[in-house]
Amino acid sequence: MFAFTCFVVSFFSCVCLALSAQPDTYLNTCTDDNHLPPTDTMGDEGKVTKKARTGAEWSLVGLGTWKSKPGQVEAAVEHALESGYRHIDCAAVYGNEKEVGAALKKVFDKGVIKREDVWITSKLWNTKHAKEDVRPALVKTLEDLGLEYLDLYLIHWPHGFQAGDNPFPKDEQGNVLYSYTPLMETWTAMEAVYEEGLVRNIGLSNFNSKQIQEIVDGGKVKPFALQVEVHPYLTQNKLIEFCKALDIKVTAYSPLGSPDRPWAKPGEPSLLEDPKLKEIGDKYGKTPAQVAIRFQVDRGVAVIPKSVTPSRIEQNFNVFDFKLTDEDIATIESFNRPWRACVPMVEVDGKPVERDAKHPLYPFNEEF
Repeated sequence: MFAFTCFVVSFFSCVCLALSAQPDTYLNTCTDDNHLPPTDTMGDEGKVTKKARTGAEWSLVGLGTWKSKPGQVEAAVEHALESGYRHIDCAAVYGNEKEVGAALKKVFDKGVIKREDVWITSKLWNTKHAKEDVRPALVKTLEDLGLEYLDLYLIHWPHGFQAGDNPFPKDEQGNVLYSYTPLMETWTAMEAVYEEGLVRNIGLSNFNSKQIQEIVDGGKVKPFALQVEVHPYLTQNKLIEFCKALDIKVTAYSPLGSPDRPWAKPGEPSLLEDPKLKEIGDKYGKTPAQVAIRFQVDRGVAVIPKSVTPSRIEQNFNVFDFKLTDEDIATIESFNRPWRACVPMVEVDGKPVERDAKHPLYPFNEEF
């Protein structure tokens, strides 16, 4: 499991997270950062889909697997795929890709779906940024998932950790040991596995606009997607619009504000308890979670809520029978604080500070 703690560094972390989808009709200029106009492209059975560069399709609503505990994620993935999901988001650091692979094998063997019917995303971890480590890391993910290729492979974070098999290397004082691999070195290695055919698309996660532009300007292959934390308390309008202008898709991780994050503190925002969100949901007979998911869909942003509870897995996918109005979307966008649920934090002199903020490639030192 991915492990970033806010106040305590544990084997949970806030990096959830995938890929994106924007309809072709929404590559226009939107100068009002407080409101992005809604749009979607309706596929079969009302599911919002988007064509990838390779011709593959994925649903804008997928299943996230971050924080899904061993023994639970296999059943969750299996149930999701049997319930209509066609997009599964994974990562090596989540520590559960073998279980995800077992679920995939089950549904493939039962004939529920074929491999080409489901979009699988995974991510390159921070300790594997050196060019010689990228391909072996991908091969390990493919072996664990039991696949011959990924639909999308993302660089999980722009800043790196010391290379090795320990996903969170630390010194004797408990400080994280970093690496400083240039972004383009890692991206060039990503391009190589793309050209080899081991992945159908490559992209980024938790990168800021300047870092994205560096990759676009210096690379041969443009990133297909960016995965970042997005929810009504962190709408990311400027970053989304920046990506749309470059025809880079966006995926929202922690779309419900990560209410089950193990580092939550008393007094922190609780998105799903927001009375205005509940009020909007009541109009449609929907829960606050369903409204938060549909909010991203109506903005053309893919969304990967995590759950291991069968009823919630089904509920999170049941968002295609209603559509938010422009007024609803404007109201929800007004919730923006902006507040991040998923930032690695440590305590220094009794105060919480962003753990990785001094790394030159830490993404959140920029506005967007």
